[in-house]
Amino acid sequence: MILYRIYQIVIMLPLMLVATTLTALTVIVCSFLGAGKWAGYYPPALWSKVMCWLAWVRVTVKGRENICSETSYVFVANHQGAYDIFTVYGWLNHNFRWMMKKELRKIPLVGYACEKAKQVYVDNSSPARLRKTMQDAESLLAGGMSVVVFPEGARTWDGHMRRFKKGAYMLAVEFNMPVVPLTIDGAFSVLPRFKKLPRPGHITLTIHPPVNPPAEGHDTEALMERTRAAIASALPGENS
Repeated sequence: MILYRIYQIVIMLPLMLVATTLTALTVIVCSFLGAGKWAGYYPPALWSKVMCWLAWVRVTVKGRENICSETSYVFVANHQGAYDIFTVYGWLNHNFRWMMKKELRKIPLVGYACEKAKQVYVDNSSPARLRKTMQDAESLLAGGMSVVVFPEGARTWDGHMRRFKKGAYMLAVEFNMPVVPLTIDGAFSVLPRFKKLPRPGHITLTIHPPVNPPAEGHDTEALMERTRAAIASALPGENS
């Protein structure tokens, strides 16, 4: 354990900083050159794999055959810890944009890179800003891009799923887009929200079959509960 901590401080953290800086700069430059659609996903996907490799985190994917690279989806995932982002970015193999908390905009360089790549910052500080958030997400979906949302809104404190929020489901219903539940299992052990440094581990990403919005009406509650149950089905000990 002591040797691993030395490795983290002397090797892992400096290399993570270099990888993050290079990735952010690549995204910014490519976005200015008109390659934002490519840069918003592929460099960060490689960066995510590097971040897992440096922390000795292994990722296994199940159900990749359930999605098509040419189809746009609203992906919804449980939120166990910081390595959820690396897991989805690195192993989903599907171009998308995040709906992320506005506080992440303050991260030096990374926040600006996310903005240039057209990630959607969720701002619910006022009705007007929340409407702007939804308009930005709608613009992405109308252009054929997929989005990934953590409907819990924040990382869990105890490893169990929190209550889901309806925003992602309202978008799916409005655009009649299939919702794909993603189960992330193991990220809580790697780096929960109350820890500062990761530890080695194994994360499993389960891609469930898409769930189509109701043909008639706007029953977001039923859609939300169905996808929540799908996510819970791949989490040992989780009640749906």
